[in-house]
Amino acid sequence: MIRFFLYRPFLPIIISVFSVLLGGCVTFPRFAYAQTPPSSPLTAKKTPPSSHFGGTLKVVIEAAAGTLDPQISYTALVKTLETPVYDTLLTYPKLSGPGAHPVIANLAEAVPIPEDHGLTYRLTLRKNIRFSNGQPVTVADVAASFRRIFTVGSPTAGPYYSHIRGAQACLKDPAHCTLAQGIETNPVTRQIVFHLTSPDPEFPDRLAWMHAAILPQNTPAHDMGNTPIPGTGPYIIADYNPTTHMRLERNPYFHEWSHNAQPAAYPDHVLITFGLDKEAEVSAVENGQADWMYGNVPLDRLGEVGSRYTQQVHIYPLLMYSYAMLNVHEPPFNHLAVRQALNYAVNRHAMVIYSGGPAVATPQCQLLPEGIPGYEPFCDYTLGASPEHPALSWKAPDMQRARALVRASGTIGERVTIVAPAEGRSSNTASELRDTLEALGYKATVHNISPAIQFTFVQNTDNHVQISLGGWTADYPSASTFLSTLFSCESFRPHSDNSPNMSGFCDPAIDRMMSDALSQTLSNRTESNHLWAKVDRALMQQAPAVPLVQTRNVILLSKRVHNVIITLNDELLFSQLQIR
Repeated sequence: MIRFFLYRPFLPIIISVFSVLLGGCVTFPRFAYAQTPPSSPLTAKKTPPSSHFGGTLKVVIEAAAGTLDPQISYTALVKTLETPVYDTLLTYPKLSGPGAHPVIANLAEAVPIPEDHGLTYRLTLRKNIRFSNGQPVTVADVAASFRRIFTVGSPTAGPYYSHIRGAQACLKDPAHCTLAQGIETNPVTRQIVFHLTSPDPEFPDRLAWMHAAILPQNTPAHDMGNTPIPGTGPYIIADYNPTTHMRLERNPYFHEWSHNAQPAAYPDHVLITFGLDKEAEVSAVENGQADWMYGNVPLDRLGEVGSRYTQQVHIYPLLMYSYAMLNVHEPPFNHLAVRQALNYAVNRHAMVIYSGGPAVATPQCQLLPEGIPGYEPFCDYTLGASPEHPALSWKAPDMQRARALVRASGTIGERVTIVAPAEGRSSNTASELRDTLEALGYKATVHNISPAIQFTFVQNTDNHVQISLGGWTADYPSASTFLSTLFSCESFRPHSDNSPNMSGFCDPAIDRMMSDALSQTLSNRTESNHLWAKVDRALMQQAPAVPLVQTRNVILLSKRVHNVIITLNDELLFSQLQIR
């Protein structure tokens, strides 16, 4: 979801605040996290000293974010909260910096080496791991968990797991999914063997993605909603009311099998309160009534935070951008000219201001963010850009070209409704977008709905959403997590709340380009990255979305917590915060 938007008049304050926070410099390092990590193996860490354990971590969050089901939820909030609750066979290291990639073993004993030219992956399940209900974790649970991805209609079932043998049949008939040919298990050797129909170089990354969480085999084959499912991590969700609170307690059956994969938690209890507005959240953290506010500090408190609480503020880069998703099946955006026109017309400078200013946001003009393999800067939709004079970055809107495209489409005067999260900062972006649409000749309005349901609402074609505001964070450092997940034919599921391709865009030719880019990963990563860059350009020519800004995250913590670990893939590891 979009994290935050800021008001235009306070740009000088924003810049000065972040100058203070960064020691007088408002520039940020390049996105080094996605680069190739050192070749030396990670050094296993010992369990931290018991003297640092204990206490209650108090968290404040503006609103909950829908279902708790780890195989269905597709929000950054739920992923963050459930990182210490559920485990996958593989995972990303719980470390800061570039060492947090690639994947390492988690519930499996080792990262598998591809066999049969990338068609077979063989893993061994660790011994002596139990779910939070005391039930031992078995290979039968692993097989059932992967079947459940298809039976519950997980958002990434198609784009991430369709290479498993039998997966296509599961996508067509989820109720009778078996994956009998795709997953072999041996309870004696604890071996799990995945058989693929074609090589998938990112399959280990997908085994580490949250939708591949290993759950008890008797977990019901439907969205569990507000009912927590037993997990294997250091915490259990002991109590949950999406309107008021969540409480995490220690999992009595957890033991640390790998500190880098799933470290033991420090706080005994985590109490999460929903419903405070951002102003109240900042005050609660400043006064020591809360330890962490999820989300960004509101604009009118930045000066105060920057001057008085500098040591409690943490800023870090994200593989994330905000955008306006355009539904290619709904007028007027079923016209390519209209989609291109809005890309030309949008004022990305204003969007940067609303997102916190140049210290924390940069204009985004393409569908791959900086830092992702395959990123090659370009901007087709800016003043002065042409095939003869291509632009590398955004400069200014081109309203003349935008209006000409709208006139040619014959859609002037049509009504357009923008669906946006009902939270303060999003309203500024939505208003700016509304003004732009009206300047192009449309009758535009904004429809704000609760952030808890906005993401699922805009995915379902039955709601006939024309244009929606959102944000997307990489599932893992790969171009496919943006381009395939958001714009491939497999990601579009009409009449479903779990359809991450919210634009409904489907182009078989571009899908083949994506497949070619992915297939080159094993043999020629440089060529693969170049092919993904071509996919980025091809998609932007079809304009199924309007990229707006790439952002950095700003969080506020209380004075009594330390040991702050922020990773590219899991963001803040709140289980590792130590309470003084």
